[in-house]
Amino acid sequence: MSSDRHARSEEERHVSQYVSRLGRRSPAAPSRLRLHRRPRRVAMLSVHTSPLHQPGTGDAGGMNVYIVELAQRLAAINIEVEIFTRATTAALPPAVELSPGVLVRHVDAGPYEGLAKEDLPAQLCAFTHGVMQAWAGHRPGYYDLVHSHYWLSGHVGWLAAQRWGAPLVHAMHTMAKVKNANLAEGDTPEPAARVIGETQVVAAADRLIANTAEEADELVLHYAADPAKVAVVHPGVNLDRFRPADGRAAARARLGLPQDALIPLFAGRIQPLKAPDVLLRAVAVLLDERPELRSRLVVPVVGGPSGSGLAKPEGLQKLAARLGIADVVRFRPPVGQDQLADWFRAASVLVMPSYSESFGLVAIEAQAAGTPVLAAAVGGLPVAVRDRTTGFLVQGHDPAAYARVLREFADDPALTPRMGEAAARHARSFGWDTAAAATADVYTAAITSHRRRVRSHHG
Repeated sequence: MSSDRHARSEEERHVSQYVSRLGRRSPAAPSRLRLHRRPRRVAMLSVHTSPLHQPGTGDAGGMNVYIVELAQRLAAINIEVEIFTRATTAALPPAVELSPGVLVRHVDAGPYEGLAKEDLPAQLCAFTHGVMQAWAGHRPGYYDLVHSHYWLSGHVGWLAAQRWGAPLVHAMHTMAKVKNANLAEGDTPEPAARVIGETQVVAAADRLIANTAEEADELVLHYAADPAKVAVVHPGVNLDRFRPADGRAAARARLGLPQDALIPLFAGRIQPLKAPDVLLRAVAVLLDERPELRSRLVVPVVGGPSGSGLAKPEGLQKLAARLGIADVVRFRPPVGQDQLADWFRAASVLVMPSYSESFGLVAIEAQAAGTPVLAAAVGGLPVAVRDRTTGFLVQGHDPAAYARVLREFADDPALTPRMGEAAARHARSFGWDTAAAATADVYTAAITSHRRRVRSHHG
C-alpha cells in the first residue's frame, strides 16, 4: 500500500512540475486533460537486440546505443522507461536497473542462443506473452505509451498498445524496401514477410519517428504512411564521451599507433551493407598510385561480422590478402564505447561507404571526437556530414572515388585537424537532450491524438 501511495505522490509531483512548465509557456490555466498528456511511464520494445549488448557485435549497433541513450535522457526529464528485450542467456535476471528510471526486462522467447534475427518472427507470439505477463502484475494504465524499435518490436507493440489502450509510437531504424533498393553486390534481399510486417506496423502506429526528413519521405512513399503521423527526430550523440579530449597524438599513443601515419578507420558491423570492402579496395588503389605511402598507412577495421557477413566471417581478411594490403590493415574486435571514442580520436578520417544508412550514428560520434568523415551520400549521412566542411560525401561506391579523397588527406596533413574542428562544432548540435525533448513532444502528440480517436470512437 505504501509503495502505491509513493507512486501516487510521485505522479502528483510530476504533474505539478508539468503544470508549472505549462504555466510558464502559456498564460491560460491548463485543463485537467492537458495534465496527463506527457507519459509518466513508457514501455520500450527492442525484441532482437538488447540495450546491454556490446555494439558492433552480432545485431548490436547504432540502435542499441540509441535506445540506451534515449531511455536515460527520458528518465532525466521524469519519463520512466521499461525496455523489454529477448533473453539471450539463462544467467540474466528477469529485470536489471540500467540507471535510475530505466529498467531492462528480459523476456523468455525461444532458445537463448543460436537464433538469428531472421528466426525471430516465429518467436513474436512467445515474446508478446512474456510482455503481457510482466504487465499482468500492474494496475490498469501502468504504461502510458508503447515505443517500439524496428519492425519485429512493432508487431509486439501493436498488440500490447491495443490491449493496454495506450498509443503506439514506432521507430523503423531501417526499412526493407529501402535496403532492397540499395543492396550491395551479393547481399541477401530482405524477405517479403518483413515488407508486409512493416506495412502493418506503419498503419497501426499513432506516431512514427523518422531519423531524417529523407526517411520521413520514404515512409510516405514506400509504406503509404500518413504524413501527419510522421515526426523527424535526429538521433543524438553522447557529447561527454565523444569529444576531442586530449587530442589525436595522445589517442594514438594509447592505441599503439604511429604518430605520423595516415589512418583511415572503419568502425562498425562487418557485413556487405556497411561496405568495409570498399575501403580496402580504395586503399589498394591508393597504394598502386602512391606506393611510397605504404610505410605510413595504417587501416584499422574495428568490428565483428554481422547479418549476411556471418556467412563469410573471414571474407574481409581474405580480400585484404588478395589485394596485397594485409600488411597495412589491422583487424580489431568490437570495443566498448570509451575505447571506440579513442579510435575515432586517433583516426585521420572515419570511412563509411555504406549502401544504406538510416542515420549513421557512428558518423556523428566520430565528428564529435574531432575527426572528419568520408561517407557514401546515402540515407541520413548527408544530414550527419556537411560535405567539404566536416568531411566528404561520395556518390556511389567506386573505390577510386574514395581513394581520391584519401589522397587529399595524405597530401595535406592540416586537413584532418582543420575539418576535425568544424566536425566537433557541427556534432555539438546533436546532443541526446535535444533528441529526448523532441521525442517527449512526439509522445505528447501521440497521447493527444489517441485520446481523440478513442473519444470519437465511443462518441
